[in-house]
Amino acid sequence: MDKNTIIGFVLIAALLIGFSWYTQPSEEDIAKQRMQDSITALAKKKAEESRNAEAQASNQNAQNNVNADTTAVFYKSLSGKAQNIILKNSKLELTLSTKGGTVEKAVIKDFKDNKGNKDLTLFDSKDQSLKFMLEGKETNIITSDLYFTPSNITDSTVTMTAVGSNGRSLVMNYKLGKNYLLHFSLKANGMSGLFSPNYNKLDIEWTDHCRQQEKGFTFENRYASLTYHFTDGGTDYISETSEKVDEKIEDAIDWVAFKNQFFSAVMIAKDDLGTNSLMTSIPQEKGSGYLKQYGAKVKTSFDPTGNNSTELEFYYGPNDFRLLQKIEKESTFNKDLELHRLVYLGWPLFRIINRWFTLYVFDWLTGLNINMGIFLILITLLLKVITYPLVKKSYMSSAKMRVLKPKLEEATKQYNKPEDQMQKQQAMMALYAKYGVSPLSGCLPMLIQMPIWIAMFNFVPNAIQLRGESFLWISDLSTYDPIIEWHNNIWLIGDHLSLTCILFCVANVLYSIMTIRQQKDQMVGAQAEQMKMMQWMTYLMPVMFFFMFNDYSSGLNFYYFVSLFFSAAIMWTLRKTTNDEKLLSILEARYQENKNNPKKISGLAARLEAMQKQAEELKRQREAQDKMRK
Repeated sequence: MDKNTIIGFVLIAALLIGFSWYTQPSEEDIAKQRMQDSITALAKKKAEESRNAEAQASNQNAQNNVNADTTAVFYKSLSGKAQNIILKNSKLELTLSTKGGTVEKAVIKDFKDNKGNKDLTLFDSKDQSLKFMLEGKETNIITSDLYFTPSNITDSTVTMTAVGSNGRSLVMNYKLGKNYLLHFSLKANGMSGLFSPNYNKLDIEWTDHCRQQEKGFTFENRYASLTYHFTDGGTDYISETSEKVDEKIEDAIDWVAFKNQFFSAVMIAKDDLGTNSLMTSIPQEKGSGYLKQYGAKVKTSFDPTGNNSTELEFYYGPNDFRLLQKIEKESTFNKDLELHRLVYLGWPLFRIINRWFTLYVFDWLTGLNINMGIFLILITLLLKVITYPLVKKSYMSSAKMRVLKPKLEEATKQYNKPEDQMQKQQAMMALYAKYGVSPLSGCLPMLIQMPIWIAMFNFVPNAIQLRGESFLWISDLSTYDPIIEWHNNIWLIGDHLSLTCILFCVANVLYSIMTIRQQKDQMVGAQAEQMKMMQWMTYLMPVMFFFMFNDYSSGLNFYYFVSLFFSAAIMWTLRKTTNDEKLLSILEARYQENKNNPKKISGLAARLEAMQKQAEELKRQREAQDKMRK
């Protein structure tokens, strides 16, 4: 990268920042926009209320018509009084309503909510709805319209029965497992004559107003998504940021999850949830108390004869990788559900690192029952120990180039013209080869460490074990740690300053300064001048990181801070323990050995030499052509 290119990048960055600042709206514009947003939101709300009122009126009219028809199949079950039935174990408490016969509230025990309550409410009747719809030859049956009679009530089981005419009935059986899994079956009795001969599908409509469970709306919203699993394997999800209404999923799926950062509600089908499912995900506004408006319209198997039941399982619980693996084994469906993929571990390469390395290290360290802050320090130390041989090799390569710098400058001083850069590089590589030095060996540690950094970027924000864990001044490692907060959002910053983010960015600046200084010590001629320009990028990157990471979890920022601290300590220690004179003498001895026993040039040096010869040949051809023209 030459001087002009670096100046160009700097100017482009300055232009982008300046343009963003210039185009930032004034206070008056912001006020106008807020008023317009309020008007739009009010209009949208009124339109939604109008649609809901119309739908309610239509449903009420339909129900009134059915109620008036005493011959309706489930006339007896269209009226009644709603009753709540509670199923509970040590992990979960579910409230079922006899109106509709479904779960209307889920409370996950021993997980605090963002208001400090001991148990976390995943959803209640205002947030979530579930209804099963049967398309009959003459009339449709919708379970949400029916009142069910409870029986066989225990702490873990209940039977819900909707009684129809002529001995017909719909029976729902619920059984709560030992953890977070709820088993469900639906069976029709005496109803085969109500449907078409080939009718074998049950329509399910499931909606959820996904609650904000964590302190940081923006950060939690990044990891809240409607996720589904294909019957043939693999998962996908609806975009976290864009609005999708009734997006068609053509392939068959066997579960769908309404997921936020650390908790999920999952519906699993014994057979599948059909093809051409319709999925909805609508992002909600900050301050509303909700993240997304989810919706799923799916189909599953149904036997009108009553010989077979429709079977589903529901998971209401934390997004814990090992727990989800265990839950899958508790499932009675004997399917490879891959529920653990609810925990996002990154793109394939980074997922492999987290799946087969980070998780096992995490399991080992958490088994020691230590504070999560200490855990982050220990896992950082472990990674540094593993990568130390490569880091040392990289540093020694740089040190060799540093002690050889005077010799390189002397050997290449005649190649200072721009057109002589190829000859200069060839001469440098030839000299490096004589001393047994490989400039590229310093790149390997970076190639190894960068995937680990990115893997941890995906792992830490999704580690539920960090949720609610305190360390030093940090009250919760899973969210940001503000040293100051304010009510209004500031462009690019938000409504707070995170201390761990500031520490990470400062450490990044100091480490980058050390790295650039080390690189400058080994640069020759114009390369050293170019490094001066790179210093501006050193200060620009931490600024960009601050805007990116100010909303991120304090645990992630703390990990990066500690990682940079140890990296700087290792670099400083290696510098202090390296004897340049002794290193130079070793290189001189290697030079004499190679001089006495010359080796064929290979690798990069050979390629540069070939390119140089080609360039010289082209130059001679052009000179010859110029002479012929004269």
